[in-house]
Amino acid sequence: MPSYPLRPQRLCQLLLLLWPLFISASIVTHLPGFHGPLPFHLETGYVGVDEVQFFYYFIESEGNPAQEPLLLWLSGGPGCSSFSALVFQNGPLKFKSVYNGSLPTLVYHPFSWTKVSNMIYLDSPAGTGYSFSNTPETCINGDVTSSLRVHKFIRKWLIDHPKFLSNPLYVCGDSYAGKVAPFITHLISQGIESGVQPLLNLKGYLLGNPFTGEVIDINARVPYAHNMGIISDEIYKSTTLFCEGEDHRNPTKAQCAKKLQVVQKYFDELDMFRILAPKCPPASPKPKNLSRERRFLKDAHKKLIVPSDVPPLKCKSYGYYLSDIWANDDVVRDALHIQKGTVAEWIRCNHSLPYTKDLPSNVKYQYKLTSRGYRALVYSGDHDLAAPHIGTQTWIRSLNYSIIDDWRSWFSSGQVAGYTRTYANNLTFATIKGAGHTAPEDHKPKESLAMVKRWLSNQPL
Repeated sequence: MPSYPLRPQRLCQLLLLLWPLFISASIVTHLPGFHGPLPFHLETGYVGVDEVQFFYYFIESEGNPAQEPLLLWLSGGPGCSSFSALVFQNGPLKFKSVYNGSLPTLVYHPFSWTKVSNMIYLDSPAGTGYSFSNTPETCINGDVTSSLRVHKFIRKWLIDHPKFLSNPLYVCGDSYAGKVAPFITHLISQGIESGVQPLLNLKGYLLGNPFTGEVIDINARVPYAHNMGIISDEIYKSTTLFCEGEDHRNPTKAQCAKKLQVVQKYFDELDMFRILAPKCPPASPKPKNLSRERRFLKDAHKKLIVPSDVPPLKCKSYGYYLSDIWANDDVVRDALHIQKGTVAEWIRCNHSLPYTKDLPSNVKYQYKLTSRGYRALVYSGDHDLAAPHIGTQTWIRSLNYSIIDDWRSWFSSGQVAGYTRTYANNLTFATIKGAGHTAPEDHKPKESLAMVKRWLSNQPL
């Protein structure tokens, strides 16, 4: 029987099918756009889970990596790359806002959470950031499936990095990732209770401005807007009256829907994620091999269309624009050891990702975890209209835990940084004063680091 050589395309497909059997990791000492060697230990790599190749960034603690906790970080969306957290929130790199048309410049960020912990920034679910599926046409993404995969990821990663098996482990997520993080923590706890080896040293979870799946997440926006002077007393009272008992996500009463449309007009005038910030255009995506000065997209008919302008320098989305340029540069991809031909275009937040929101609520999992002794920190930037802190406090109260340390101020550098309350069963809630949806990103990195440092050290905020 004659044999024929495999075509390169077929060979690549076969290699991708075999790839889940392996974990690939590379040490990165230099990054394009950063002057000199990196002042911290960075590892990037892939972990194969089922048909998915999870891409991650691992940064060792700049303090005592052998002793300090290991934090698994998930960004929200769903579909937002954890690189966004690394460079805009709590990682040791920041983009320099001055941009001259070449590769964006990176600088060291002194208020990184890697000062006090080891951090894994994971691109999840499949199709997020540099993570991809070997079978994208049939790959199923959703709250449950992605959580099950992340559980397998952390087990595989720790087996491959056994020196971190004994480090205290925390699962962390903000925004929509705050919905799946407790469920992932629950899955890990189940593995521990069933004796699956090796046993992970799970200690708890950490959530920032989280969505839970509960109605209160969205319904809290109207009272919050009233409290902040965004809507009038009359609008608030009439909306509350006609929408009593209604889910604001899908109102069934015509009068309620009409009132919510009025409220929405006020919301649309603001950046809901940070109400003190200017209303800005989104960052434009960058197709490959097209001018950085004039960016275009091809629609279904292959015509070139002009997207929104480059965001103004004062806007947070300007940084997102820089991340898009940086992460899609071929030199950067080589430095990060991105597998060629796997992700055609890096997108900070992939909002077109097919995804099933099949976890109705995570509150019962939080109850189970904290009742069993796992620690939890839930923090909220208090200028977030998307997931208001008053909604977060409402579902926390539904747990019916007694208060151990009642509402009080907490401080950073002698100034009030926010307010906190500690409940029974190791549950701590904190606000971060003046911050929005992603608190470390919203001009509060120093305060956020102070908060997490104290909490991880089992000290009162």
